[in-house]
Parts: sequence; structure tokens; C-alpha cells
Amino acid sequence: MPGTENRGGLRRIRWALWGLVVLAVLVVAWIQVIGPRLSALPDAGTANLGRGDYRLAATDGSTFTQDSLKGAPSAVFFGFTNCPDVCPTTLGDIAGWQEEFAAKGKPLRAYLVTVDPERDTPERLRDYVSWVPGVVGVTGAPDEVAKAVKAFRVYARKVQTEDGYTMDHSAMVLLFDAEGRYAGLVGYQEDPARTRATLEALLGA
Repeated sequence: MPGTENRGGLRRIRWALWGLVVLAVLVVAWIQVIGPRLSALPDAGTANLGRGDYRLAATDGSTFTQDSLKGAPSAVFFGFTNCPDVCPTTLGDIAGWQEEFAAKGKPLRAYLVTVDPERDTPERLRDYVSWVPGVVGVTGAPDEVAKAVKAFRVYARKVQTEDGYTMDHSAMVLLFDAEGRYAGLVGYQEDPARTRATLEALLGA
């Protein structure tokens, strides 16, 4: 009947409009809240970034402390092995940086510090980072990981799911000079030209 068809058409239009409203809200939330939180540090001084009394186990057999950042330029990234997209993408980016700058005789040390110590054992992390030369996995007791999260002022939170949990976390790569001082960051999927300039400044390439 014509009336029924008209009501059905109006209902579809109404649902489509609501869908657009929801999408707009999500976009605004990403731009104003989620995106900045994942790719930027809090508004605070960075002089002591990375400083703290954390002691964690590294997959190369060493102990990861604040002193591990000294001696050579370093990149530090917080993630976890069950990460569906951000962590694999970032490891791929780091692999590209390693290849480019190692060819110039300017290697970059990189550390992946887990935000999921309950599942990420040293063995699991070692397997996870093994395909990227120069990347060392870092894990430890939950309280020690919490100290590191605080020291580097990154965001990490457990999120419950239907089949367990996942981790919400900062996505930027933090950079440190050979003295262990904070030297900037590379945002998630940042413009390649800007990233290259940042790393060249860090490595003196």
C-alpha cells in the first residue's frame, strides 16, 4: 500500500540521519579526545621523561632501567603482542627506519615496552619483535610496568571484551638522545618527510 511504503521510506531516512549523527560524534571524539591522547604527551615538562625506578626484563637478556636510554640514541614504544593494528604498523615503520639509517651508519636502538605484562612473557615478546633488527622487547612484573608507564607518561588501560580483554594505549614513539634525554616523538603514521627530518636530527644523519 502507498501509505505503508511511505512510512517505510521515512523510517529508512530517519535511521540514515541518526547514523550520520553517530558518525559525526565519533569523528569529533577522535579529533578532540582519542587521537590527541594516543599521539601526544600530556602538557608537562619533559626534562625527566623516562626517569624512574622501574626495573624490567629485556629480551636481549639485559635489565631495562632509566640508564638503558644512555649510550646511543633510542626509540621507545609502548604496545603489546595482541595489538591488532597500531603495534604491527609501528614495528613496520621502525623496520623501515632501521634499514634506512643503518645504511648510513647511524643505527637506531628501539625498545617495545609491553603494556600487557600478564600475557607478554619475555619469550613471547622475543618472538614478536624478532623480525625487526635492533628492536628489544621489554616486560616484567605488572607493578614495574606501571612504574615505566608513569615514568614515560604514556597512556595504557585494560579494556574488557566479550572474549577477554584488550589494551588501549598511546601510539607515539618516544625518542631519546645518547645522554638519555627526551628528544621528541614520532606520531602514529606521521608524515614520512617529517619523521625522516626528526630522526636525522636525532641521529646526526
